[in-house]
Amino acid sequence: MNYITQRDGIFPSVCSLDCPDQCGLLVHKQNGKITKIEGDPKHPVTKGNICNKVRHMTERLYDPQRLQFPLKRVGPKGSGSFERTSWTEAIETITNKWKDLIEKKGPESILPYSFYGNMGILAAEGMDRRFFNRLGASRLDRTICNAAGSEGYAYTMGGSFGTDPEETIHTQLFIMWGINAVSTNMHQVTIAQAARKNGAKIVVIDVHKNQTGRWADWFIPILPGTDSALALGLMHILYAENLVDEDFLKQYTVGDAQLREHVKDYDPNTVSAITGVSIEDIYKLARMYGQTSPSLIRIGNGLQHHDNGGMNVRTIACLPALTGQWLKKGGGAIKGNSGYLAFNTDAVQRPDLLQNKQTRVVNMNELGKTLLGEEQPISSLYVYSSNPAIVAPNVTKVRQGLMREDLFTVVHDLFLTETAMYADIVLPASSSFESTDFYTSYWHHYLQIQQPVIERYGEAKSNMEVFKLLAEEMGFTEPAFTDTEEDMIRQALNQEENSFLTEMTYESLLEKQYIKANRTFFPNLPTPSGKIELFSSRMEKQGYDPLPTYRPLVRDNDLPFLFIPGPNHNFLNSTFSTNDKHMKLEKEPKLHINSADAKALGIEENEIVRIFNDQGDCLIKAVIGNNVLPGVLITQGLWGDASGANRLVNALTPDRIADMGGGAVFFSGRVGCEKTKS
Repeated sequence: MNYITQRDGIFPSVCSLDCPDQCGLLVHKQNGKITKIEGDPKHPVTKGNICNKVRHMTERLYDPQRLQFPLKRVGPKGSGSFERTSWTEAIETITNKWKDLIEKKGPESILPYSFYGNMGILAAEGMDRRFFNRLGASRLDRTICNAAGSEGYAYTMGGSFGTDPEETIHTQLFIMWGINAVSTNMHQVTIAQAARKNGAKIVVIDVHKNQTGRWADWFIPILPGTDSALALGLMHILYAENLVDEDFLKQYTVGDAQLREHVKDYDPNTVSAITGVSIEDIYKLARMYGQTSPSLIRIGNGLQHHDNGGMNVRTIACLPALTGQWLKKGGGAIKGNSGYLAFNTDAVQRPDLLQNKQTRVVNMNELGKTLLGEEQPISSLYVYSSNPAIVAPNVTKVRQGLMREDLFTVVHDLFLTETAMYADIVLPASSSFESTDFYTSYWHHYLQIQQPVIERYGEAKSNMEVFKLLAEEMGFTEPAFTDTEEDMIRQALNQEENSFLTEMTYESLLEKQYIKANRTFFPNLPTPSGKIELFSSRMEKQGYDPLPTYRPLVRDNDLPFLFIPGPNHNFLNSTFSTNDKHMKLEKEPKLHINSADAKALGIEENEIVRIFNDQGDCLIKAVIGNNVLPGVLITQGLWGDASGANRLVNALTPDRIADMGGGAVFFSGRVGCEKTKS
């Protein structure tokens, strides 16, 4: 059905934001324009509830600052001086530059940089991957978000498989561990709230008493990066007090005997000293977990953004096995559920088009280091669905790289972002409501389709359209570059290796809008043993500790505070951070500091303070209290720097790599804090 030609009405849609909930939407149109966005009450999980970010999406779609035409730089880099150009000239400029670079420096001198600003599969990992594979460009390891935790979880459970969120209505104990779910997984909160009416208890473990911590029945503050120690301390008590399910451990796990002996070293006294959690609370939590069923651990993104992030998640993922929760409806854990909706990625991305299989791989967390490196220098950067000049770690170094006069940069986005200010060519991007795509949630078990609802904004084009234009101008003649969106969705769903997708077809998606995976998870685990691996021989072979183990964070300087730049309620990374509506809702950036630390430094409430390390500094208003432990500083949100305010928090974050998966360590940096000079 062609929704674009229907000028008025209500049409089905899906939220494209990088959020686990991936809501079903209803889009209201008048005279061909979207006037209102609401939740689809028929969606089995999201049930008509949506967040403010989506409710106010029309202001973003029709923001007067939104790009309508291609632009070319006419002033110094970073000055924001551009003039309008045509698509023909823009595509010719890009491809002529690339042809010259390939001839003189080789295709690996070109680097794509993207992430999931739009979660549509075709937008995020479709024709773009085909194009850069065929080009032979340097490959980007997209590890900035969940890579460490996903790998850690997979060592225990075999892949991204967890409890069905719909079943958590039966849960009696929710442990929200390292997740500000009120702001980042609101429908899990809705389900937990319904379960609470039936007697469920909600425990939140986090470094910050944020909105989720305040909502909980019991908030447990913990020192950053010590989550694996707390989990091991809980295991110590569960074993010692016979609160484990011996039959489950015998039948469904490997390594029980080794783990049982190993956790004797993690007695409550030792764990309390590491984590900042009291001995009394460690006992209370362990007994609550061991005696309450069904219980669910919702594992968040926060605790994986550490030097030991993979092991943090790996360790916590072992807990449900000790109490046999995987056999209880509503029990177990959720880190991610994308394994249920795994599609045919090879058919979509076409890695066979890459001729040189030894093409170098660049970890996206090391963008600054890569751009400034002298060995195998990057001569051209193509950025889409991301904004590294504000979201990347050690962002000052990134910006130094973007300022290189010899770096030819192209940015494809809806707005003139912080990164686009450094571009040579800027291309206007279409929104998700203007394109055909399909979506796979990483929390619930529904695959959804998006059909275009509105006409293109100005001359905006989708990622798929732009890469087809680039392929044509580069002279790529492979049939892969003539596939339509329908072709690629059909290819993606042709996935014999995933039995969960057997009932999904392009036609059924068009008819139903969303379809649930045919879930048959436990006990068929894709681990080497086929069981939950408390002891992992695979980890041992790869040089890791085969048992869950606590390793302290890297101490990269002698500054006194651990610094956590977490998300806020009204932004999504840098998305919405320059939108007037959302800035007014969020008001201003704040630095949460413990009362004892503030007193020692002579800092008063609402005073502007300076936080700093050898990478840079920020000026932020102090909020004093007991929402964080002593020695910890917390900010929320990535605030843009267009106003000239010095609040670029990722200037302070390290660009080290986590213990697993090449992940980011945003939350393992150290800073100092001081009063500003009057």
